[in-house]
Amino acid sequence: MKRQTLSAMLCSLVLTSVFPAGTAAASALEVADRIVVHKSERKLLLLRGERVLRTMDIALGLSPKGAKYREGDFRTPEGNYRLSGRNANSDFYLALKVSYPNPVDEQRAAAQGVSPGGLIMIHGLPNRPTKPLEYYQKNDWTNGCIAVSNSDMVDIWLMTPDDTPIQILP
Repeated sequence: MKRQTLSAMLCSLVLTSVFPAGTAAASALEVADRIVVHKSERKLLLLRGERVLRTMDIALGLSPKGAKYREGDFRTPEGNYRLSGRNANSDFYLALKVSYPNPVDEQRAAAQGVSPGGLIMIHGLPNRPTKPLEYYQKNDWTNGCIAVSNSDMVDIWLMTPDDTPIQILP
């Protein structure tokens, strides 16, 4: 627990030292109005209107093909969601909650008699990695989340307000 608190404090310190409130650098950072994830391309796009602000490489769940149907299937969902919360004290370097499951996901799971699962996040690398950095950079490794580099996670964190729409495509 102390390590997570230290990590959150360090992250806050880094963010405020790099982008102090009211500085030109912080105000020059554009805010995205939506996120689009292309699972097959392993890309996350931050967009404002039709203009791409940033394109980032991603890692997905251990079973990346197909939509998430149930808890524990290691798949990343497909569909339309929103950013629904932030966690600076995550086991991963910053985490943004995705509003999975949506009503369609819940109905599909109920029809199959299974739990849809939840706690899908966009997050950085593990705070306590168990594998070499190269593994996280070249493989799908999450339980169903969308993982990015820590530096990309800072950009996403700063450029997306809560409730930003996120479309996850096959």
